[in-house]
Amino acid sequence: MNRITLIRQRKRLNCNMLTEEHIKNIELKATEIRKDIINMLLAAGSGHSAGPLGMADVFATLYFSETLYWDPADPWKEDRDRVLLSNGHICPVWYATLGHTGAFSHQEVFSLRKLGSRLQGHPHFRSLPGVENTAGPLGQGLSQAIGLSLAFNMDGVRRRIYCLLSDAELQEGQNWEAFMFAGKNNLHNLTVIIDRNNIQIDGNTEEIMPLEPLAEKFKAFGWSVIEVDGHNIEEIYNGVEKAKAIVENPTVIIAHTIPGKGVEFMEGNYVWHGIPPKPDQGAEALKQLRSLFGQIEAGE
Repeated sequence: MNRITLIRQRKRLNCNMLTEEHIKNIELKATEIRKDIINMLLAAGSGHSAGPLGMADVFATLYFSETLYWDPADPWKEDRDRVLLSNGHICPVWYATLGHTGAFSHQEVFSLRKLGSRLQGHPHFRSLPGVENTAGPLGQGLSQAIGLSLAFNMDGVRRRIYCLLSDAELQEGQNWEAFMFAGKNNLHNLTVIIDRNNIQIDGNTEEIMPLEPLAEKFKAFGWSVIEVDGHNIEEIYNGVEKAKAIVENPTVIIAHTIPGKGVEFMEGNYVWHGIPPKPDQGAEALKQLRSLFGQIEAGE
């Protein structure tokens, strides 16, 4: 075991809190990611706005707090943690985050959805460093993650699997078969993060197909449940760290988020689920995000 590996392992065991400076830096990174998302959607002229903006804090925390064991300089290292995205349509936030890690040229993120680009409207397995699965049809990402989790457990390999799902895709029956299987098989190396933003393409989830009481459903299927404010960096980080310590069963983190977070006219509005901003709307969105960046930087 080399010195760098040993230091990283010690960090994984000992880093149980974030400093105020670290939290601030992650908040700034999340805001930069949101600005990238807007510019990516403007360049593409298509794509999803609400979900990617809403999940920027979660992705920024995963990749920039050292809670995730993954090295952008060696993205396919055998003992890495795995991150899978089930609701593939929010991939702009994943692409932008990976671009900020330095795993590939940041400028490439602005080729989103272009012909021949590696950044298509849904992620494709290993198309980019860090993209661990192909996503498209909703409801299948959890089953992919369970396959990895089960294989690693059978091999006695200590790696964590993170799977990000939308709340609306929980309306897919396949998910509940998967939740039942994971609970029965005690896949304790599996952490699922639910984007609980309460919207889908046709409206609000609780009007279209109610999901509540959601936490109680997961518990009934044999999972530990942690609920966090999906825009509070410290809560997200602590939730992920707490999940690592749970060995009795798999863990689901319900991250309560605001769709379109950071752009006032998008926030909470399901209409922005599947459309990009027009040029004038994009300009206003970027103006608001630049202002937000300044406020965070000034400590306001």
